[in-house]
Parts: sequence; C-alpha cells; structure tokens
Amino acid sequence: MRAALFVTCVNDALYPDTGRAVVRLLERLGVEVGFPAAQSCCGQPQYNTGYRHQTEPLLRRFAAAFEGYEYVVAPSGSCAAMVRDNYPRLGSAAAAEGRGGALAAAAAAVVPKVYELTEFLVDVLGVTDVGAYFPHTVTYHPTCHGLRLLGLGDRPTRLLRAVRGLELLELPGAEECCGFGGTFAVKNPAVSAAMGEDKARAVLATGAEAVCTVDNSCLMHLGGVLARQRAGVRPLHLAEILAATEQDPYPLTTDRLVLGEAR
Repeated sequence: MRAALFVTCVNDALYPDTGRAVVRLLERLGVEVGFPAAQSCCGQPQYNTGYRHQTEPLLRRFAAAFEGYEYVVAPSGSCAAMVRDNYPRLGSAAAAEGRGGALAAAAAAVVPKVYELTEFLVDVLGVTDVGAYFPHTVTYHPTCHGLRLLGLGDRPTRLLRAVRGLELLELPGAEECCGFGGTFAVKNPAVSAAMGEDKARAVLATGAEAVCTVDNSCLMHLGGVLARQRAGVRPLHLAEILAATEQDPYPLTTDRLVLGEAR
C-alpha cells in the first residue's frame, strides 16, 4: 500500500519529529510513504479568518500535490478537518458565484483520500496494536476538530490502550477545548489563556507524565502553559508514542518546543 504524508505547516516548521514518527510508524506497518514536495498550507488560517477567495489557490495546490495517491495521511485533526469539511464548501461557493466547477471538482477528487492518522490506522489498515512500547503514564486530550468535525471517537484511545507499558489515565473534562483554536488564541488571548489554564489543571490532576493529542497546535498551547508552571508534564503527539518501540524507545526527557517554555 502507498500513502502520502501531508505533514502540515505546524509540524513542518516546529515539530518535524512528528512527521518522522509517522513515517517510521507507517513503514513499520508495511506502508510505502511518499512526500510530495509541492505540498504547502491547506489554507485553514486564511479560511478561518474570512479570506475565502485567498484560500482557493491553496485548495488547487493541495489537490495537485496529492494527485496520484490513493491515501493522504495527516497527523493533524484540524488540517484533516479543514480539507474534509471546508474544501467542498469552497468548491460549492465558487460554483454558485458562476466561476465554474473546476474548484468543486478539485475538492471532490482529493477530499475522499484524506485521513487523519488514527483514522488511517484503524479504518484503513485495520490495526489498533501497532507494536508500540511506551512505559509511561499518559493522559489524552481529544482536540476539538478531531472530536467534533472528524468524529474520531475512541480510535486514539484504542491505539493508546494497545501500547505495551503505557498506562492511560482519564482526563477530567476531556471534551472541553484547550483554548487554542488557531486564530481564536490571537483574537481572544485572555480567554484563550484562561481556557489553557483550566485544561492544564485537569492534566495535572491526572498525575500523568505526558499529555498527548492528535494536534501539535493544541499541544503547543497546552504545553506552553504547563512549561511556564514548570509542571514537568511532557506534551507529545500521539504519533510519537505509537512510533516508539522497545528497540527504539522514545526519550521522554528530550526537550520539545512549546510556546513560552523557559530555557
């Protein structure tokens, strides 16, 4: 099986280890992973701030970059949701404005290929035990896009429970937003920070060594709060846990970029 990695802007710029972890994990499971160099931003920041027309070239670029692949795997619930939920809207809006159906056709061609990582593992590959080893206590925060737009459900926790050595601790108020929300954090910083503080308290209440999600953007926000509190809880993308094995364990003490971390 051949699949393309859509690494996303945040991972490419700030968390390349997550992209590498996805490649290691998928190759271990027998998937041939491609990486189209022409990929760029999916357009989520532009779309979410109301610049719909400026998002359209990014849709066309995305569709062209991943043409020829049967599957496109993204280690990001928010970016996968942007493609799956909003690309069809962009195409329909362009057609309704009398600008032809080319954009709608591009969206229709690429949207069915796009899977968030845990969807691909559970629904396409049909696995929950990926052979991972992570002997630490972990709590899982279900991000808003993954929870509400993609409907990931228990896919991430099923994968985590199958990891040897891992103890999964329930997060109080798990379904509450961490406060990042992309441009929401920029436009409403005080509210965003307060929500982050609430989520950090919930994470600390579990006593977990690490908090994981399917979105590094949320981990950047939450990790920043925890780092400023010198809480000692590591923010980790789920892919990095699933990629770890007994022969190649994840070094939990390794520094990881988080917003506001004291150096």
